[in-house]
Parts: sequence; C-alpha cells; structure tokens
Amino acid sequence: MNLQPPIRYVKSDFIETDTGNKVSRRATIAGPQNIILGGKTIISSSAIIRGDLRRTGPGHAVVISLGRYCLIGEGCIIRPPYKTYRGNFNYYPMKVGDFVHIGANTVVEAATIGNHVDIGKNCVIGKFTIIKDCARIDDNTIIPPNTVVPALSLFSGSPGQFVEDLPESTQEVVEAYTKGYYNRFQPIES
Repeated sequence: MNLQPPIRYVKSDFIETDTGNKVSRRATIAGPQNIILGGKTIISSSAIIRGDLRRTGPGHAVVISLGRYCLIGEGCIIRPPYKTYRGNFNYYPMKVGDFVHIGANTVVEAATIGNHVDIGKNCVIGKFTIIKDCARIDDNTIIPPNTVVPALSLFSGSPGQFVEDLPESTQEVVEAYTKGYYNRFQPIES
C-alpha cells in the first residue's frame, strides 16, 4: 500500500514511449540512435545524455544503455568515458543496470553501474568507475576515475571513500523506491 502522494507533471512536458519511458522535452538527448532505454525510465528536465560521443569509425554503436526503472534527476549529465590509447582518442560504452536512481545535478562518466544503485545529488562519478550492485553514493560525493565501488557498500566524501556495508535488504529497498517513484509519477492535463 502506497501512502505517498503522487508526483505530478504536465503531460505535454514529457514524451512517453511505448515501453513506458518518460523523457522530459527539456532534457537534451544527443545521439538518440546510440542510446538504449530499458523501459519505465524517467529522464527529468535539464538532464543531458550524450549518445553522440562515440567511437570513431563506421557502424552503429550503443554508447549508453540504461536499464529498467532508472530515474535520472534534473540537471544530470551522463556521458561515456574516454581515453587516449596508443595515440587514438576514443569513447567507450557505458552500461547502467536496472532500478538505478541518479540524483539531481550529478555528472556520470562511469563504465558500468550495476543494478539497484542509488547515487545522490551533486555527485561526480569519475571516468571508468565501476559501481557494483546495491551500492549507494551519498550526496555531494566525488568518486575518482577508475574507482571500483563494491556491492552493498556506501561511499561518501571528496574523494569518495568507503563508509560502511549496506544491509542485504538494499536491493528490495531501492527496487521499491524506483518502482514507487515511477508509479507515483502521474500526468496532469495542460
């Protein structure tokens, strides 16, 4: 039973896809042909997803893959990580799992974000970071590049460091939160 009030949005401000994704018309989705949304994902206003930053060369490449029930907060920037290898500058794909919440104004350049991950607001997730399943990143945390955040762990601070282990129930808690948020995200006619 859900006792929390609905989260209202103006229906004309969002595009809803066949798979239930709700994308703000005020979000910037660059290179949409290179982005996969798993379904029932909410992308808030002022969010920027850079699917146009991809490896050079021919062919179609998935740059950013978001799982089901992902919540992308207002003002987030999601862009693929990059590096120069043997003199060649290249972008690398980013995979985000299911039931992931990314708070407002967070910048993400991770290689992989697992399932059931909660990232706070105003965070910076450095290039090629790997965040394992059921991890949590506190608000205002800066995770340095190439960091591996273990499963069921809380990271906080600048630079982000391990704080404590999270309970086994983290998976259910994050899943319930993301599903509940999606279900409460209701349109009002304009």
